[in-house]
Amino acid sequence: MSDVTTTQSGAEWWRTAVIYQVYPRSFADASGDGIGDLAGIADRLPHLAALGVDAVWLSPFYRSPQHDAGYDVADYRDVDPLFGSLADADRLIAEAHELGLKIVVDLVPNHTSNEHEWFQEALRAAPGSPERARYVFRDGKGPDGAEPPNNWQSVFGGPAWTRLADGQWYLHIFDTSQPDLDWLNPEVPDMFDDVLRFWLDRGVDGFRVDVAHGLMKAPGLPDIDEDAVTTGSMESPFFGQESVHEVYRRWHQVLAEYDGDRMLCAEAWVHPLSKMARFVRSDEMHQAFNFVYLETPWDARRLREVIDESIAEFGAVGAPSTWVLSNHDTIRHRTRLALVPQPPHGVGIGPTSESKADPVVSLRRGRAATALMLALPGGAYVYQGEELGLPEVVDIPAEARQDPTFHRTNGEMWGRDGCRVPIPWEADAPGYGFSPTGESWLPQPASWAEYARDRQAGVAGSTLEMYTQALRLRREHGLGAGTVEWLDVGPGGIAFRNGDVVVIANIGHDAIDLPSGQLLLASTELHAASLRADETAWVLVR
Repeated sequence: MSDVTTTQSGAEWWRTAVIYQVYPRSFADASGDGIGDLAGIADRLPHLAALGVDAVWLSPFYRSPQHDAGYDVADYRDVDPLFGSLADADRLIAEAHELGLKIVVDLVPNHTSNEHEWFQEALRAAPGSPERARYVFRDGKGPDGAEPPNNWQSVFGGPAWTRLADGQWYLHIFDTSQPDLDWLNPEVPDMFDDVLRFWLDRGVDGFRVDVAHGLMKAPGLPDIDEDAVTTGSMESPFFGQESVHEVYRRWHQVLAEYDGDRMLCAEAWVHPLSKMARFVRSDEMHQAFNFVYLETPWDARRLREVIDESIAEFGAVGAPSTWVLSNHDTIRHRTRLALVPQPPHGVGIGPTSESKADPVVSLRRGRAATALMLALPGGAYVYQGEELGLPEVVDIPAEARQDPTFHRTNGEMWGRDGCRVPIPWEADAPGYGFSPTGESWLPQPASWAEYARDRQAGVAGSTLEMYTQALRLRREHGLGAGTVEWLDVGPGGIAFRNGDVVVIANIGHDAIDLPSGQLLLASTELHAASLRADETAWVLVR
């Protein structure tokens, strides 16, 4: 460990990095049980190095009963046998570093599993005990305490409170199996300091922080506005409290004890961008997912506005904007950007959904959106399988769905299974190469063969080759460290210069002429010196 960083401020790796998200249970299965594991990830790391990403973010692989796919953590310092062992984690970290890849791991500080030793101790203890004080336990309302302490609703549907046999209630903003910790109890931050150091000592390069905006609750736990309850607002007494920033200032100091520019990335669903940027002030976190950008529809005016606002707000606190289009909680952007009508965030889509996406339009639009995003200055995230052009899987039978959102809402919300289906590697292998036995924890569609990596590698014009080319050119031309200089191409397009590259995206209907210069990248094969609808191009200019 060191008291000084290894690079000058402003040159840290995370400022311009493209980070690839691995959802472990759906990436690669070495054991053959149908669930991805750490050994499978390690075996496939050379493919990610060849793709050209800078780092790999791993969604949770900790010991867990898996009620919410590992986001219900029973032991933060161990690997669930489903995914392997601590030795497998050490091997993965070491092999990634040998390939020049950084490793970012997920951290889930808002809640634990109900099987965590602390919560089990709380269940055995009496109301008012120190064991219960680590969580948010309260007496109920009404003469006999039979009503919940307040009207808060779970993000996954239904009440956010569950009553125990002794009459007390505990808070769970997510599933009943995920009790919220009380971050005002000093034992909680002390425990997470130890967790951070445990993984930093093992060589991880950073942490993605789950529900980073949710750790602190409003004093007194007041009722939420009923309109916000029905609309699923992320602005509430249990999200976005100002006191949460104290946690990340403390964590910043822990990471500063280590060399190598260790980083924290916030999953902070807060609005507006000025509030999101508060998470990445110089003494707090280093990145925050730009969810405002992710939620922006395929519209030229609105995209330009959010890019301008992002660069201004994050730049004002000395942080990069961190662009993202897809992840394990959202409809894959290839599908989402072409859905008509657009479903509300978090609802998902299924076989009877009103929202539909034309497959031709969705692939063109998804590739064009990626080519636009990867040309922007700052950091960026790529979700596993998007480099293959994978669409959202819609036709998952109800009996096969596993997202607690689907079950807690009795199927009213389709949930997130559609973006979590195990990805295809080899078209003609069992399970498309995901698992040697062909097993798969979510059913893979027959269409997966056409998207398999071995069908696309080295094939000109494939989505995989477009991503590989874009990542190489981004690095060669220093786009991550560049600036945006807007150009006028009319109301249906968006165009800017970043260094010696002009980037143009046609988001309208009328063709847009390309400037003179060398064509570096096109999201689809161009048929003339112009862009049709849903096409993006990079042109080298001098």
